[in-house]
Amino acid sequence: MKKLVDSPDTVLAQSLDGFCAAHADLVVADADRRFVRRRTPTPGKVALISGGGSGHEPLHAGFVGHGMLDAACPGQVFTSPTPDQMVEAVRAVDTGAGCLFIVKNYEGDVMNFSMAADLCDAGIATVITDDDVAVERSTWSTGRRGVAGTLVVEKLVGAAAERGADLDTLAALGRRVNAATRSMGVALTSCTVPAAGSPTFTLADDEMEMGVGIHGEPGRRRVPLVGATAIADEMLTAIVDDLTAPVGTEVLLFVNGFGGTPLMELYVMVDAARRILAARGLKVVRHLTGAYVTSLEMAGCSLTVTALDAELAALWDAPVHTPALRWGR
Repeated sequence: MKKLVDSPDTVLAQSLDGFCAAHADLVVADADRRFVRRRTPTPGKVALISGGGSGHEPLHAGFVGHGMLDAACPGQVFTSPTPDQMVEAVRAVDTGAGCLFIVKNYEGDVMNFSMAADLCDAGIATVITDDDVAVERSTWSTGRRGVAGTLVVEKLVGAAAERGADLDTLAALGRRVNAATRSMGVALTSCTVPAAGSPTFTLADDEMEMGVGIHGEPGRRRVPLVGATAIADEMLTAIVDDLTAPVGTEVLLFVNGFGGTPLMELYVMVDAARRILAARGLKVVRHLTGAYVTSLEMAGCSLTVTALDAELAALWDAPVHTPALRWGR
């Protein structure tokens, strides 16, 4: 295993310390590193809190800031944060308008965020993201997994929160965005969890895992490697068939790298995806491309499509200023 770490036991703490130092103008961690929060809270605003296992950076801490999250709770690599982390985050960022939990549909995350909600005195609502169309059940989830579409939910709901929407309105919006969003991923290589020291799974040089999860969970099937357009076509066929958006619908296309894929290849996937979506009568009017919801150093990508209306497009365009995502300010 070759990684830029001192020890698997200290990698999360050191990474969080480096992250907060590098973005000290935007974020701060509590003394015990249980959560990362905005350095400057916004009084009277509903607070958005998310979190999950580390190894998916910049998700979620990288999206703490104006226009997205108020706090993020990092677990150990690919391990859910504990309820006390969320409870302390609520105490730190709740300014009286309540808190919205945005939770990926993994059993540990759902259980621990639910326990935290029960322990909190503040008003709490929860949105569960389950945008992955690859499989209906996976290693760690009952029902579909929450993957890269979680970023879209955090961005759109975060913009509405900045505009002063109340907790019930934000929860309903989050569920609407999740319902309008579908994702699917493909892995070309595995990744190595530092504490494990060996790859999570193995692929031959001429194989890929179609429908892989962001922790390296098995996808739909292991198949021979093909070209980018063929890969995009299989993923988008599953996505578009499940989304059932009418012809002419305007969409956001999010091409997400898993950590080990060069931008040049991601833009090849953008080109392929645009052609395929156009042939299916969908119009790409917004883009996001880059490594935002990663799986350590895994090579591969996911495609996410969100059906937009005028309201959702405006929320996507609204200013955002976080360590990992910024525009309009």
